Amino acid sequence: MEMPAQIKLTQPRGATLINMGVAALIIAGLYFGREIFVPVALAVLLSFVLAPFVSRLQSFRLPRVAAVLAVVILGFAIIFSLGGLMVTQASKLAEALPGYETTLRNKIETLRGIAGGGTGTLQRASEVLNDLKTELQSTKAGSPSNTPVLQQPVDSKPIPVEVRQPDPGALSTLVAIIAPLVSPLTTTGIVVIFVIFILIQRQDLRNRFVRLAGSDDIQRTTAALDEAGERLSRLFLTQIAFNAAFGVAIGIGLQLIGVPSAPLWGLVAMILRFVPYIGAFISAIFPLILAAAVGSGWEMLLLTMVLFVILELLASQVLEPVIFGHSSGLSPIAIIVAASFWTWLWGPVGLVLATPLTICLVVVGRHVDRLQFLDIMLGDQPALTPMQLVYQRMLAGDPIEAVEQAREYLKTAPLVNYYDTILTGGLGLAAADNRLGHLDAERLDRITATVSELVDDLDGHEDVQVVEAPSSNSDSPLATLVDAKSDEDETSTPPVWQAPRSILCIPGFSKLDEAAAIVLAQLLRRRGYTASAEQYDAMSVAKFFSLDLTGTKLVCICYADRPSGAKLHYAVRRLTKKTKSAYVMALFLGRAAEELEKVLPGLSATTKTFATALDAVEQKARETSAASEVAADGVRAAPSVAG
Repeated sequence: MEMPAQIKLTQPRGATLINMGVAALIIAGLYFGREIFVPVALAVLLSFVLAPFVSRLQSFRLPRVAAVLAVVILGFAIIFSLGGLMVTQASKLAEALPGYETTLRNKIETLRGIAGGGTGTLQRASEVLNDLKTELQSTKAGSPSNTPVLQQPVDSKPIPVEVRQPDPGALSTLVAIIAPLVSPLTTTGIVVIFVIFILIQRQDLRNRFVRLAGSDDIQRTTAALDEAGERLSRLFLTQIAFNAAFGVAIGIGLQLIGVPSAPLWGLVAMILRFVPYIGAFISAIFPLILAAAVGSGWEMLLLTMVLFVILELLASQVLEPVIFGHSSGLSPIAIIVAASFWTWLWGPVGLVLATPLTICLVVVGRHVDRLQFLDIMLGDQPALTPMQLVYQRMLAGDPIEAVEQAREYLKTAPLVNYYDTILTGGLGLAAADNRLGHLDAERLDRITATVSELVDDLDGHEDVQVVEAPSSNSDSPLATLVDAKSDEDETSTPPVWQAPRSILCIPGFSKLDEAAAIVLAQLLRRRGYTASAEQYDAMSVAKFFSLDLTGTKLVCICYADRPSGAKLHYAVRRLTKKTKSAYVMALFLGRAAEELEKVLPGLSATTKTFATALDAVEQKARETSAASEVAADGVRAAPSVAG
């Protein structure tokens, strides 16, 4: 009988080791094969960007091959034009850099003087070190030595020596020029070829991917391809257009300020803005250095700094949330981890491609079961549902995060809704684990204590008030007064239900039931009733006979767990026998009331949510109050009838 359990334990461990080995092989292949995989990744991402334009040209009855060639030629013409502009601007900047050296050196000396308090502390420290070095060298030169020193005559002159290299041939010159261009040209050629064939064979590649993923689950594979094709294409196009607009704004601003090679820094800002969070600030380093070297004062440097700060804040805090929203689907920590991983794997190119590649992995993980961990680890969706989160905080005995979640939920909903949806779901998960024997007494105590602290923290919460538009026939002050009076009559609590221990919330048989009783007692007190919750063992043989039911008008048995029919009958029978005048109702969280009425037909009411329990108590209070008024009227009318 123990062998299947051992097999279940060893299989996941072996599967985990196999998965880790496969992941290590994939990472090693990506690292050592980066000369091939980097162009392929660039081609795939470019195909996502260019595919909508190909589809648009095809809608005009243009053949597919002609549409692909036209889009690819136009796209790479733009890329090469921008590359040529960068090279031209960089060459002009390199020629002008020596002229900025004097200005930059003077500003550095000025900063040294300011840092040294006006007398140049750093300069004095440098002079002291130089003097010390001179003294040490002179002492070393005056020390005795056995090594003879050859003295050179004073009048002797050094003999000039000139080394001449043989004139290189035409072939050597050509090789020297072409050699640095071989790698970029090869990468560019591979990218162009892959982009053309991916766009031409897009349907065939799609069908092969469907067959590879499994033709028996075409619906899921099609959903993944649609999301990867449409959503990612739209995202990449929007991101390219947004970053291009950012680069144009930077270039125009730097041109107006007077920073040299402004178009170059605009292109650099556009490219580096694909790097999350820090790309724009990295692109500001060289323009700031140039602004300090070119301007005679500090105005150009300050204006450049203000330009980058304002544009980046405007782009990241105002425009991006409106344009992109949560369309990237990545959590902030995932973006940082992805940037670090792809930079280590593929260098600067990996840093630029980190976000798009990670988005592709998240899309795949969202639709492939075995890769679902990618969506969980990298996606922006919450890792735990609200019910799972509150249950996890109960197990940890930490109500702080649960209170924060509750307050966020209560901004748009009343407190009873939070208890009926989030907290009831958490207690349901706890009840399921308790039935399986996974919760010991210590954890059950921790859950009850956490719920009690949560309820105490939310006791002063004021529900959101929904203001309804007044009707046409209720505009007069008299109508308003009547409505206010009727509302007051409906919400007022009869005095008899405000007496001590007028309502008792008794747990069924476990500590989870005690948590439900604590919640219901708080909700009843917020409605104006005097309600109290008993401990989980109030129905036990040892404590039941000492249970004080004096003045109690209603008893509600609370169950968060699923009790047996025998326990239900036992609890109801004992309560109805002990008190003859009190009403007995039951709250069974998550169970159908119709099912319970068949089991316990003698109860006054059976409810499955806190809201319905409140309604049942209020209905019973109104019925009792009406019956009391009728009885009082009958007593007052009796003497007059007798007379």
